Formats: sequence, structure tokens, C-alpha cells
Amino acid sequence: MDPGEYSLMDAAEDRMWWYRALHVRLCDSLTGIGGRILDAGCGTGGFLSVLKARRPDLIACGIEWDSQAAARARAKSAACITRGSVNALPFAANSFDAVVNADVLCHAAVDPAQALAEFQRVLKPGGRLVVNMPAYQWMLSAHDRRVHNVRRLTAPGTAAILRDAGFTNVHARYWNGVLLPLMILQRKILARGDAESDVAPFPPWLDSILHGMTALERRLPFPLPAGGSVLAIAEKP
Repeated sequence: MDPGEYSLMDAAEDRMWWYRALHVRLCDSLTGIGGRILDAGCGTGGFLSVLKARRPDLIACGIEWDSQAAARARAKSAACITRGSVNALPFAANSFDAVVNADVLCHAAVDPAQALAEFQRVLKPGGRLVVNMPAYQWMLSAHDRRVHNVRRLTAPGTAAILRDAGFTNVHARYWNGVLLPLMILQRKILARGDAESDVAPFPPWLDSILHGMTALERRLPFPLPAGGSVLAIAEKP
């Protein structure tokens, strides 16, 4: 990503509504999992910090390519952070009980097929893979260019690449669907090519409203047919 984006992420991910909504969903996806967890592409460590607070029983580790982001992740989460690429993980086979990969397979520098093969290699048999992806290729915007995203997938498309990589028990669903109309308005109508990053402080009242809408959606007993992101869970055979 652009270096400035890491600074924005580091400052915002503890309190910005979108990160809080994402992190609670990632934690939900690890229910029933114990042991060692790898955050593959951990950025500045926001999710690892949340995970360690919510699940102190887990051994949480991270890997991050950017050296400054890795240093920030270490300071923020106190987790073991390795510098490296998700395309070639520097870990032994069958090392982890779960791998979390949040908004990383979308990056230009990542080869999805190669990264997924690496996730499967380092997972123990029966281990869980959790993947979050931005949804819909037609939603590519100025923000995606700033963070070097080149691919956005549908829920069926995300499930397909996981199955093609050999994962089983694949389930993919949209989230952030209630706010999707506002995302379309902001990204496709209001934003210009030189638009500022989507990662920014929101007024507290607005942040509370947006987060409340994601929390309401999380409690729905059924998946929404569309959303700004896709969350997928799969298993290594």
C-alpha cells in the first residue's frame, strides 16, 4: 500500500466503525478454534490486538511485508510478527490451527492461487481458513488504487477460488450490506480519481450510527443478498 495508508490504518483501526465491525466478525469466525492462529497480512496489528484481548487462550502470530507496518503491529499487539510475503510463508507445514486473511488476496502484489496454496500448507489438517474480501469488481475506486487493490470478488467467486485451492466446507457470505447503497454513492458518484482515503476519522456521532448499523446487520438471522465485503470460512481437508 502507499506508505501513508499504513499511517491512516494505524491511527484509525482501533476506533473506526469499519475496522471494529470487521474485527468482531473475524473473531466470530474463529469460534471453536484453539491453538495457534496466523494473521496473514496483519498490517499494523489492529486485529491481532483485538484477538489477544478477546481470546487470550490463543497463540496469535502475524506476518506482514511492510517493515514499518510490521514494527507497528509488534508495538500495538505484543504478538510475534514475522516480516515476509503471503506468497511464500516462512513457516513449516501443519503449523497453525487457523489462518486469517483480511483484505489481502485483493492486493496487486499477491498471487491468490499461490497464497492460498501456502495457507493450506501451513494449516493443520482440519484447520480453518478465514478470508475477507472486498466485493464486486465494478466497485473498484480511488481508494482501491491508493491501497493497491486490483481485485474484488463476489461471494460465489470467493467460494470458488477457495474450492479450487482444495479447501472444503466452504461458506461465503456478504456483509456490510445495509450500508452498501452509501458505499456506492461515495465511491462511484461522489469520489473523484484523486479522492482521499476511505480510512479517516469520522465524527463520533456518525461513527456510532454506522457501527450500529453493522451491529444490527450482524444480528440478522439470515445473510443479506449483497454487501460491500465477503467473509468466507473454509477447512483444510
